[in-house]
Amino acid sequence: MGVLGCSGNPDAKRLYDDLLSNYNKLVRPVVNVSDALTVKIKLKLSQLIDVNLKNQIMTTNLWVEQAWFDYKLQWDPKEYGGVEMLHVPSDHIWRPDIVLYNNADGNFEVTLATKATLNYTGRVEWKPPAIYKSSCEIDVEYFPFDEQTCVMKFGSWTYDGFQVDLRHIDEVKDSKVVDIGVDLSEFYTSVEWDILEVPAVRNEKYYTCCDEPYLDITFNITMRRKTLFYTVNLIIPCMGISFLTVLVFYLPSDSGEKVSLSISILLSLTVFFLLLAEIIPPTSLVVPLLGKFVLFTMILDTFSICVTVVVLNVHFRSPQTHTMAPWVRRVFIHILPRLLVMRRPQYQIDRR
Repeated sequence: MGVLGCSGNPDAKRLYDDLLSNYNKLVRPVVNVSDALTVKIKLKLSQLIDVNLKNQIMTTNLWVEQAWFDYKLQWDPKEYGGVEMLHVPSDHIWRPDIVLYNNADGNFEVTLATKATLNYTGRVEWKPPAIYKSSCEIDVEYFPFDEQTCVMKFGSWTYDGFQVDLRHIDEVKDSKVVDIGVDLSEFYTSVEWDILEVPAVRNEKYYTCCDEPYLDITFNITMRRKTLFYTVNLIIPCMGISFLTVLVFYLPSDSGEKVSLSISILLSLTVFFLLLAEIIPPTSLVVPLLGKFVLFTMILDTFSICVTVVVLNVHFRSPQTHTMAPWVRRVFIHILPRLLVMRRPQYQIDRR
């Protein structure tokens, strides 16, 4: 029964007034100050909005499921007309300040202040939706046949491990790793990525400033890129252009288009290289696989232009303008034909 329906349900209204009349939402709900409050969280991924390779940012739409026990919010259902559950605004009760540590947006208040669910046992559940922009280290070595692992690190911003014991909802005793740490039951299929693994790990870290440990739950989202788009729009055109580079050598020299074709191919490869530079991050650590292929094709085309210039220069020489050097005559008329088992053509006089 929700707070909005309290006017129609006097038992729910009376319960709400009794629970929150003297409630202080600023105080951690524990009996003893030295006790740690166990807070359990879990992510439910709704949509993988974007993975920005250039800025190395992953944008996700998800629900942050949080659950804890508040001894101040317990009641006997028999005293309140059988009311066992109550929905209250989340900003009226104490909430753990769980934030995304590797937030790339600069705004840590990205969750919507939805209502929390109170159970008569004192269990509090809060499942706010949020759109997170998290930093993600992108490895473009095998682009576009790559797999990426993006990390989302959640933890309390204020409380240390002695005050808030952060755990995963599905965590098994004496184990810090949850194989399926993110719920994908409501996930909308991405047109660019396939989700492979979503494990979660509980970490306990000590900092030099403090003696207390600080806990966090790290969710690892491993995904593989769907390559159809890049295959059709980048790889196949580049392979076709590479084939044209070889065909330049079969074009007759008298056509006068050998150099023009080579330069046109080089310009086309430059356009593809610029498109690739717009997609991948400007890193100097590694060159993408597709970038290596385009770069190799550009070098091959540049070499073909140089060879074509030499071939055309030799082709249009004549005895009236040039004299064959002795070493050229020796190599190309005597030595190479003998190695290639070639015979000198005999001149035949056609008789009429």
